[in-house]
Amino acid sequence: MLDEPFLDRSSEINQLAFAPQSSTSNPSVETVLSTDYQNLPETKDVKGSYSFISLGCPKNTVDSERMMGLLKLDGYQLISDPEKSDFVVVNTCGFIEQARKESFGAIDEMLALKKAGKTKGVIVTGCLAERQKEELLIERPEIDSLIGVFGRDEITKIADRLLGDQAEQRTVFQPAPIRALSDQNRLQITPKHFAYLKISEGCDRLCTFCAIPKMRGKHATKPMEEVIIEAKQLAATGVRELIIVAQDTTYYGKDLYGEPRLAELLTELNQIEGFDWIRLMYFYPMYIDEKLMQVIADSDKILPYIDMPLQHGDNTMLRRMSRRVNVEDTEKQIAIMRKAIPNLVLRTTFITGFPGETEEQFQNLVEFVKRHHFERMGVFTYSLEPDTPAAKLDGHLDDATKNDRRDRLMAVQQQIMFDYNESQVGKSIDVILDAPVPDQPGAWVGRGHGDAPDVDSLVFVTQTEHELAVGQIVPCEVVTFQGYDLVAVATGKPKERKAALNVI
Repeated sequence: MLDEPFLDRSSEINQLAFAPQSSTSNPSVETVLSTDYQNLPETKDVKGSYSFISLGCPKNTVDSERMMGLLKLDGYQLISDPEKSDFVVVNTCGFIEQARKESFGAIDEMLALKKAGKTKGVIVTGCLAERQKEELLIERPEIDSLIGVFGRDEITKIADRLLGDQAEQRTVFQPAPIRALSDQNRLQITPKHFAYLKISEGCDRLCTFCAIPKMRGKHATKPMEEVIIEAKQLAATGVRELIIVAQDTTYYGKDLYGEPRLAELLTELNQIEGFDWIRLMYFYPMYIDEKLMQVIADSDKILPYIDMPLQHGDNTMLRRMSRRVNVEDTEKQIAIMRKAIPNLVLRTTFITGFPGETEEQFQNLVEFVKRHHFERMGVFTYSLEPDTPAAKLDGHLDDATKNDRRDRLMAVQQQIMFDYNESQVGKSIDVILDAPVPDQPGAWVGRGHGDAPDVDSLVFVTQTEHELAVGQIVPCEVVTFQGYDLVAVATGKPKERKAALNVI
C-alpha cells in the first residue's frame, strides 16, 4: 500500500507560521522562535504589533526572517495571535497551483479577521504578490498593501503608512537587483539550532514548466564576503546546522566572478567555528565538477547529502522541459558523485504527467529511478502554469493520469526507501534533535545526515542515561525502522559544540 505519494514531513516538526492557516495547509504545531536572533536590539518604544504567516520554500523563509528583523528594529512587536495584532503579514508562495491555493486560503482567513474587526490590516508579500501584482488587489480589494519579492525591505514604511491611515500607496514593486539582497538583521523563525543561508537570488534557467524567473528574476550572486558575514552571525547565535539554499546553487558566482565559485565558498564556510553540519540544497545538474566533489568529500562539516532535482529520466521529456541535460550525462555524474563522496545521500524530485509524456517515457523514468536507488525522492504532478512555455505545449494530460503515474512512481520509491532503511539497522549515526515527542518522556524527533528539515525522513530517538535537549547532536544506534523513518537509541553523550565568534 502506498503511504505517501509525495514525502513531505512538514506537519511533524516545527513550522514556519505564526497564525492559523487555511484548511489547505498542513496542520501546524508550536513554533520555536529565536527572539534574540543576531542580538537584535530591543526597542523601548513599541509602534504596534503584528503577526506573520510564512509560506513556501526556505528561500521565502529567509525573506520572512529579514522582514521580521526589520520590523523588530523599527519598533514593531511580533505576536502569535493575529486576532490581537494591529496587522498581519502574509508572505506567499506562487510556484504551483497547490501553493497558490494555500496562499489564497491564508490571505482570505486573515481578511476575514479584518472584516470582523479583529485586526486592522493585512499586508501581502512574496511570490504570489510578485506574480499577480495589481490583479491581486482587484480580486481582493480588502488587502491593505501589496509588496513584491524585491520590495521586502520597504516593509516598515508600509507598516507605518498602514497604522497611520495613509493609503495613498498600496503597492511596492522593485526591479530584480543585479546583486542578491542582504539578509542580515533577520529574526529567526526556524528552531534555533538550524538556519537557512541564501547565497543567491533568481535563476537563469528557462525550464518550460517554471515561473520562478518571472517572480524572482535572473540569477544574482550574493558576494562571498557578505555570505561569510551572514554565516558567522548565524554561528554566533547558536546555529549548528547551516542549510545552503538558492534557486540554482551550483551556478553560484558565475554572474559575479565569471565562473562558478561554490567550491571556494564551501571551503570558507567549512572553516567557520560553531557549525557542526552544513547541508547543500538545490543543486542543478550542471557545474558539478571534480573540485566541488573533492571539497565536499574532504570537509569535516559539509554533510554527504546533496539535493539535486532531476525532474525526469527520459531524454525527450528533458528536452521538452528545456533542462539542458540528458540522461546519459546525468548517470555518469551520479556515478562520479557516489564514488567521490562516501555514504552520499542523494535527494531528488521528479514531475509526472508533463505535457506529451507517453506511457513509454514514464516507464523510462521508472527504470531510471530503479537504477539509481535515490535515498530520498519526492514526486510532483505537473501543474499547468498559464504564463510558462509548457502551457502552450500539446499533449496535456488529465489529472487522473498524472496522479496515477505519481503514485506508481512513489510505490517504486517506497520499496527503495524501505530497503535502504533496513540496511541502516545496526549502524551508528549522529542525530540532531528537533523536538520532544509529545506525551512520551525521553523520546525525541530528530534527523540524521540524510534528512533535511520538513521534506525528508525522521529519526525517533530514545534517550538512555544521558539528558537530552532540543538542538543537541547525539550519537545513536539504529535499532529498527517504521516505514520511511528510523528508530534509534542514544548511545553516548551529546556532542559538544565548538564556540563561535561573537560576530554582530
